[in-house]
Amino acid sequence: MQSYRLNADRALELVEGPTPAPGRGQVLIRVKATSLNSRDMVIASGLYPFPPLPNLIQLSDAAGVIEAVGPDTTRFQVGDRVVNSFNPTWFGGPVRKVGRMYGTDIDGWLSDYAVVDEHALVSMPRHLSFEEAATLPCAALTGWSAVAGVGPGDTVLVQGSGGVSLFALQFALTAGARVIATTSSEAKTERLLELGASDAINYAETPHWGSVVRTLTDDLGVDLVVEVGGAATISQSVKALALHGTISLVGHLGGSEQGMSLMPLSLRFATLRAIGVGSRSDLEEMNRVVSQHRIRPVVDRAFPFSDAPQAFEHFAHGSRFGKVVISH
Repeated sequence: MQSYRLNADRALELVEGPTPAPGRGQVLIRVKATSLNSRDMVIASGLYPFPPLPNLIQLSDAAGVIEAVGPDTTRFQVGDRVVNSFNPTWFGGPVRKVGRMYGTDIDGWLSDYAVVDEHALVSMPRHLSFEEAATLPCAALTGWSAVAGVGPGDTVLVQGSGGVSLFALQFALTAGARVIATTSSEAKTERLLELGASDAINYAETPHWGSVVRTLTDDLGVDLVVEVGGAATISQSVKALALHGTISLVGHLGGSEQGMSLMPLSLRFATLRAIGVGSRSDLEEMNRVVSQHRIRPVVDRAFPFSDAPQAFEHFAHGSRFGKVVISH
């Protein structure tokens, strides 16, 4: 079995090991594809708020086929196509305690094979490839949770063209909402419009894009913002927000900024909610919608397993539109 581990110098190294065997209530998965998230870059940089254990296999998202089952396994059988739940111990309801997580406390998925508890898995949507399905556990479920409650007549603002934002766009459109997007280039503008956004604003040319959003909405503002920039962009998000609107905070890609005034948020009577991906039950509900509406994740580029380090490099420094995946 080949696996990529993150060594002490924060570089991926390929290691060999025996194929593990499933125990009671466990399954052996032949991993077919994995995907990268911003979380993986933060872990690799050494800046993750919860320091990872040394020499763990990386990546939290995968799709694969069950090749063996242990005693007393009832949820799956050999040959089933599955994806993992991002949080392997959060099955439903409000989370009360963060359990062990892939890549920080337990081995992740950047490996030929993995043995996990059967309760940490869900069935994979049948119309998706393994590469597409591997994007679902973190980015898709975060986008799903971020736009929860959105419906016809609502207007949603998404930022950029990363995985979470594109999934949020797709799910909001499926729910009947209007979606306005921000982006950094004309080429990405065209692709966002093709995906269904009503408007796309180039934030590189228009840094004060909150005012543009208000113009596009007849000064009413948007009902929900999927905030991925964090402190660096939230002031514009508040400006774009309708009265009693909601900001779903899912990232801090713009870096940190001290001393932000909360008065504008208060004057909008707004709700600020932090999104923590979602539970296994949420993932199953999302997958039903993905299957029913034949939603296809947007994949920027797929790398072979042998080029996993280059996938990390592309994610960190390349121009991306959608998800970066690794084919195993």
